[in-house]
Amino acid sequence: MSAPTPIGPGPNNVSTTPKGGYNREQWESKLDSVKVSKANLNALVMNYLIIEGYQSAALKFAQEANISSSVALDSIDDRMQIRASIHAGAIQEAIERINDLNPELLDTNPELHFSLLRLQLIELIRNCTASPDGDIQPVLTFATTHLASRAQKNPAFLTDLERTMALLCFPQDNLAPQLAELMDPSLRRQVAARVNEAILEAQGVMREAKMRGLVRLWGWAENALRQEKVDFPSLDLKNIA
Repeated sequence: MSAPTPIGPGPNNVSTTPKGGYNREQWESKLDSVKVSKANLNALVMNYLIIEGYQSAALKFAQEANISSSVALDSIDDRMQIRASIHAGAIQEAIERINDLNPELLDTNPELHFSLLRLQLIELIRNCTASPDGDIQPVLTFATTHLASRAQKNPAFLTDLERTMALLCFPQDNLAPQLAELMDPSLRRQVAARVNEAILEAQGVMREAKMRGLVRLWGWAENALRQEKVDFPSLDLKNIA
């Protein structure tokens, strides 16, 4: 994507901010004066659809806009199925899907692999503590077989494993905050996001859609204008990207 047209003051670009700010008509005219090519817009849209996982929309857009992608578009659905499995707590299924998609990904990323295995351990603990007579043997077997050897080689892994196993020692409805966060579904989303980023990186794609970065840049620019006491029609960014 080509560099954006400069809009701030500079050697070849004198600021033309009206005294007191912009009304809506002036503001929209200023925005319209920034020209972006159709090719760049198409690339921006395609980038968003690929990274955010809209496979059918990406396929249709690529056909209609007559553009190609460096990423195999049929792999988008694989990535989204992996994310859905992690969100649902089906970690073993997610690991198998990851290995099918990229057999080397977890072997070359031990931190990510450990995070997935620890999350799988947490799901086993969640299941066994759901009832008073839950069997903890599957938890102990899994921890010994899949996590103990990794934890012995890495102090950070050992700390995480010890904290996870502590979940067996306390009632699930009265956990300390540092333990309760392990049982929170948000941990699934965090790990799923890391997996998604790792897959994208392995495919040679940036981890975050360019559009999200542009939205943050817009927000920064609006804050800068506010600090300069410039009036302008602000954009509601709460539900964008």
